Amino acid sequence: MVTAILWGFVQGLTEFLPVSSSAHLILVPALLGMDEPDLATTAVLHIGTLLALVWYYRRELVGLVTAPRSPHNRRLWMLLVVGTIPAAIIGLTLRSPIEIIFSDPWIVAVCLVITGVVLLVAHRLTAGTRTVDDGTVSDALVVGLAQAIALIPGISRSGMTMTAGLAQGMSREESARLTFLLGIPAIAGAGGIEMMDVIDKGGFGWDLLVGTAVAGVTGYFAVSIFIKLIGRRGLLSYAIYCLIFGAAAYFLV
Repeated sequence: MVTAILWGFVQGLTEFLPVSSSAHLILVPALLGMDEPDLATTAVLHIGTLLALVWYYRRELVGLVTAPRSPHNRRLWMLLVVGTIPAAIIGLTLRSPIEIIFSDPWIVAVCLVITGVVLLVAHRLTAGTRTVDDGTVSDALVVGLAQAIALIPGISRSGMTMTAGLAQGMSREESARLTFLLGIPAIAGAGGIEMMDVIDKGGFGWDLLVGTAVAGVTGYFAVSIFIKLIGRRGLLSYAIYCLIFGAAAYFLV
């Protein structure tokens, strides 16, 4: 139970901050001398963070369902569908090889350092004024490809997609908004695939429900605070964290 709560906290806190939840779920147990969370744990924790995002953006999601033909919602549907395609294709075809090749802790630590470098570049980018309502097919493809790159453990999904959004001239707040909305199908897809594997192997223990609740509550507060702060503080602090933690983990694991 305590271990499930720990992984729930780690997953909820790091899923939405640009510091790579996959890196933390590999490096934290490696540094603590613990076993990595098993497939059942990661599958259920994904459900918690998915519910956190759905609840945070519940009004926007209701609008997408109830008024899909409005100009705003049609544009948003286009961005979500097109932006999800690259990661979906790569994830379905290369998921297992990627996990096998890049799952060693030292490789994950290097990838986390790479995330830090990317965030430094993103912090230096001049924030634009474009919004999600200005989004185009090319914007969706660029952000979607960035999300696909983040299938590599240690590469932050939110960090890559926010950087892509900023490079396309979006404001920090709108880049974060698009990032998290795209995260809903991405997390649902990853969690769904893992959950099917878990069901095939006999399910999971009920103690994970507590970890899921922790992941959901922690994730909700993490995304809420991040959205409020990103416009004023940018990505520098997250870049420094990734560089320091990644470098330290490289030498310690």
